[in-house]
Amino acid sequence: MEKAKISGIQLFSMMIMFDMGTALVISYGISAGKDAWIAILISMGAGICLFFMYYLLFNFYPNLPLTSYTRIIFGKYLGWIIGFLYVLYFLHIATRNIRELGDLLVSSTLRDTPLLSIIIPLVLVICYVLYLGVEVLARTSEIFIVILCLFGIAGNFFVLVSGNVEFSNLLPMIENGWKPIVKTAFPHIIAFPFGELIVFTMLLPFLNQAKYVKKVWLSALIFSGIILSWTVSLNIAVLGMKVTQRATFPTLATVGKINLLDFIQRLDAIIVFTLLITVFFKASIYIYALLLGIADLFKLKSHHRIVFPIGMIVIYLSITTTANFPEHIKEGKNMGYYYHFPMQIIIPLLLLIVSFIRRRLKKKSRPIF
Repeated sequence: MEKAKISGIQLFSMMIMFDMGTALVISYGISAGKDAWIAILISMGAGICLFFMYYLLFNFYPNLPLTSYTRIIFGKYLGWIIGFLYVLYFLHIATRNIRELGDLLVSSTLRDTPLLSIIIPLVLVICYVLYLGVEVLARTSEIFIVILCLFGIAGNFFVLVSGNVEFSNLLPMIENGWKPIVKTAFPHIIAFPFGELIVFTMLLPFLNQAKYVKKVWLSALIFSGIILSWTVSLNIAVLGMKVTQRATFPTLATVGKINLLDFIQRLDAIIVFTLLITVFFKASIYIYALLLGIADLFKLKSHHRIVFPIGMIVIYLSITTTANFPEHIKEGKNMGYYYHFPMQIIIPLLLLIVSFIRRRLKKKSRPIF
């Protein structure tokens, strides 16, 4: 594994931008209707429960990534297979995020640009940063989190003073009862993005002070949950429920309605740049995790030799996995049950249970004298 260290603030920055990802722009949690913001907050609470499961595993194996302690817990062969499944999982999510960014740019600003012309430079830049190491990625996140905050403050300010906000669009609350809220929260929102933070179990061994893991992870999770909840509320307040449900990228539509004195308008670029930053870091973290996993499972001395070959695979899969964006979204809705649920909840829970049993048996087997 790479000999590198990242600080608590760097981990916090990466987690925030990872959680934001594409969730800021797409119709996130909208199946709960006007109460989408409640579904997000409930999912955030469930995400905290998932964190404690990952945190206990980290406490048991503080110097090992996920793909290493799966082999310790489940044995050499079964553990290797499970570790490889996580590598494939990280690869699949990385390609989906890159495809979403490409589709947004093509549909919003670069309509005559081939999708491949957007994806290739993005992936090559990611590969270059990852070749330099996780410390470079972490230091870069410290800079871009500031830029992201400035974009967020500017965007929210102009939306609020534009006169387009009608918070009455959010009423009445819980009009259709709790069933659509809970159904939206589980498993869709908890899996994306809060459960996806499992990828950081591959990066936690790089943290220079392990005692800050709990504080950093929970702070990032709560902060991002509040931001996502506020964003979907603002979209509904500006666009109304029906338009928000129909819009492919509602946040882009919300900011696009800003028109102050016929001078300040067409601020869509704020959302495009925000998505570019967040997806860059989210895809980078996923690709770096799968690089670490491959190097760990196949006993490679370094991940550097496989960075660009993996990048070529990411480019190919991001283009070929789905034919168009509606199909891409439809596939994503089915992922909660078939991909996210076992990888984020079932397998970590089994890892934790087996770890507890083994430790308990080990204590009982110790001689009294």
